[in-house]
Amino acid sequence: MKKILVVGSSNTDMVIKTDKLPGPGETVLGGTFFMNPGGKGANQAVAAARLGGKVTFVTKIGNDLFGSQTITVLKKEGIDTKNIVRDEESPSGVALITVNSLGENIIVVAPGSNGKLLPEDIPGTHFSPGKYEIMLLQLEIPIMTVEYAALTAAENGIKVILNPAPAQKLHDYLLKHIWLITPDETETEIITGIKVTNEFSAENASNYFRKKGVKNVIITLGGKGAYLKTDEFSGIVPGITVEAVDTTAAGDVFNGALAVALSEGKKLEEAVLFANRAAALSVTRLGAQASAPYRGEVKV
Repeated sequence: MKKILVVGSSNTDMVIKTDKLPGPGETVLGGTFFMNPGGKGANQAVAAARLGGKVTFVTKIGNDLFGSQTITVLKKEGIDTKNIVRDEESPSGVALITVNSLGENIIVVAPGSNGKLLPEDIPGTHFSPGKYEIMLLQLEIPIMTVEYAALTAAENGIKVILNPAPAQKLHDYLLKHIWLITPDETETEIITGIKVTNEFSAENASNYFRKKGVKNVIITLGGKGAYLKTDEFSGIVPGITVEAVDTTAAGDVFNGALAVALSEGKKLEEAVLFANRAAALSVTRLGAQASAPYRGEVKV
C-alpha cells in the first residue's frame, strides 16, 4: 500500500437537526444539537485512515481549544499529524450546519486558520519522489496553495486528486496537473458551465475537463453512482440505494475511499465502486467524520 498525503481544511462542525431548512429571514425550531470534527480535508483524511489508508495530513489550525481537539481526534484515527501548523493569530475554522428530515443540509463555513494555509506550510520533503503516491486536495484553503501543491506534486510523479469543493472557476494551468478530478453535479456546472442531467451531459462535461488536461474524471451523481471517464472506460458506475439520514460528508468519504482503493492498486472503475459503497454507508449516519465507515463495514 502506498502513502496518501491530504492537504486541506479542518473545522469544528456545529450541527442542528430540524424538520425543514429555514428560508431567508425565517427562524425554525430545531431539535438535536451536536459538535463534530469536520472540514473537507480532515474528513477525507479520517475516511481514508478508517478504510485502511496510510495517511499524512497537512492543515492549519488555531492555537485554541478546537485546534487541540482536532489534533487529538486525528491522532486517535492513526493519522500522521506532525506537519499540522498552529496559527497564533487566527482561530480554528468552524462550520454551521443545518440538516433536515430528508438528510439535506445547508452549510456556512468560517475558514479561520484554513484561510492562512500557505505553500510554505507544506514541507518540501513531502514532494520527494516516491514518498507519496497520491495527494488529495480540496478548495477550502487558499487557491494559491492548492495550485502550488498540485503543480509541485505532479512534477514529482505524485498522482493529484482534486475534489473541487466548494466549487470555483479553476485556472487551466491547475487543471493540466490534475490526475483525477471528482466534482459533483453542481460543482461540475459551476466549473464547466454544463448542467449534468444525464449520461450524455456528464460525457460532455468530462470532455471539457479532459480537453483542459485532466487525465481522469469522476462526476459524482449521489445515489445514482458516479460517471467515470478515463482512456479505457466511459460510463456510469452504479451507486447503492439507501435511506439518507445526513449527506454532509458523503463526498468526503467518497474521496477518501477512492484514494485508499487507488493506493492499493485497484483500477479506477473498481475504486469508484468501493467509494460508492463507502459513501452510501456514510449517509445513513449523522455527522461528518463520525459517519465515515471502517474497512470491515464496506463489502467488496
